[in-house]
Amino acid sequence: MSNRQDSDQTYVSRRRVLQASGAVTTAGIGAFAGCSGTRGGSTGASNSGIEEIRVAYMPIYPDMQYFVMKEEGYFDAIDADVTGEVFSDGPSIVQASATGDFDVMMFGIVPAMIIMDKGIPSKITGANIQNAMEILARDSFASIWENAQSGAEAFAQFEAERGRKFTFGTFPPGSVPDILLRYWLTEIVGVEPGSDVSITPLGGAGPVRQALLSSRIDGTSIMEPVPTVASMNDAPYQSIAWAGDFMPGQPAAVTLMHDRLRSDNPEVAQTFIEQHQRATAFAKENPDTAAAHASTVIGESVLPVETARRAIDARASDFITDPHNIADGAKIFSEYAAQAGKIDSVLSNDQLFDFSVYDSV
Repeated sequence: MSNRQDSDQTYVSRRRVLQASGAVTTAGIGAFAGCSGTRGGSTGASNSGIEEIRVAYMPIYPDMQYFVMKEEGYFDAIDADVTGEVFSDGPSIVQASATGDFDVMMFGIVPAMIIMDKGIPSKITGANIQNAMEILARDSFASIWENAQSGAEAFAQFEAERGRKFTFGTFPPGSVPDILLRYWLTEIVGVEPGSDVSITPLGGAGPVRQALLSSRIDGTSIMEPVPTVASMNDAPYQSIAWAGDFMPGQPAAVTLMHDRLRSDNPEVAQTFIEQHQRATAFAKENPDTAAAHASTVIGESVLPVETARRAIDARASDFITDPHNIADGAKIFSEYAAQAGKIDSVLSNDQLFDFSVYDSV
């Protein structure tokens, strides 16, 4: 393993251990696959053409399917050993992907676009979540927002009363939260970032959370579990807009597959997405256990079980697998990512997606 590996966050398929001990026969693996509704496990990794699937993921709530697949043993239904490597942010995965190490990457759609724009042969085969962003604002501004004739009037009133522009603090420019915020401000509210409101880059979810808890910003664009954390700590913020209302099917975290898995080993790729879909259903049907799995993999000190459990009931915790759901939003994000200089040119959905893997499930 490379020195990027976090041993506490690594998963290795139990198949290798079981096969080595003689505890599972080929027929046994096939029987398990049949019971679970998957096609993996019946031919053996040597016949699949790929013996190991390396997964890069982030310790973020929108990667819920990874947590469930890992903790529920769903990777065992896949006809290859699965190993996971955790990264702190999307840009780190983009940098690591330059060597072509990873077969699956589970992270934001913008870094996924960057990887494809760089010419690394890969496409999105699954969505992890949709409608993931909440626009939060201080309680004092929320009352102005509700009583104003328009959003533009609300921000103008705030500036007139405070002598400064309303300031949002969120992820860096070109990130999913940043693009969603800019789209909402320009296309929905009708104000111009920089001229009518300010946007300050704060880094990742941790800095945004701390800024909310210390009341250092006027508002933010953020995904779960940060809104839940703010609510549980009585931070003086509330939602004034939700992506599900103004951009239904808003893309966030996705599952990106390298072509050596997607194209060269289509049956294994299909089984991975089958297990992904199985994990999506599990999270919806077993929220207590899914929340516990998220806490275990991310770390209970970072994401306590109670917080994870409350967050899973939030409207922004809209876990999905079907990539068709985010296709329209992906077009918008591609345009904004190009405007932000994150990609050289706008990527079409044909360049971004391979729907056939999901459709084959």
